[in-house]
Amino acid sequence: MQMKRLFFSALSGAAIIMASFPAQAATIEITIEKLTFNPPAVDAKIGDTIEWVNKDIMVHTATADGRFDVMIPAHKSASFTVTKSGAFDYYCRFHPNMRARLNVAAN
Repeated sequence: MQMKRLFFSALSGAAIIMASFPAQAATIEITIEKLTFNPPAVDAKIGDTIEWVNKDIMVHTATADGRFDVMIPAHKSASFTVTKSGAFDYYCRFHPNMRARLNVAAN
């Protein structure tokens, strides 16, 4: 009985310690190909990194007015770390028909 109590006490302590550490930030990849963002909508959390991979032969941007403006060279990638929660519609400044949405939840 004493060993069982000791085991569960240690297990509870470990769970409390693990719960106090924040979740690890993720990297979310968005592909740009044939003038489209894919996927067209992603869910992220504050602290996550959004990485756009440009497979097109031209430069693009990921622009959310007043929030972020990321230049993505042809055949390269660029990234942005999310710092604010909310839903952000973004587009390419050079190709305004390219549109997507970033949904950011607070941790």
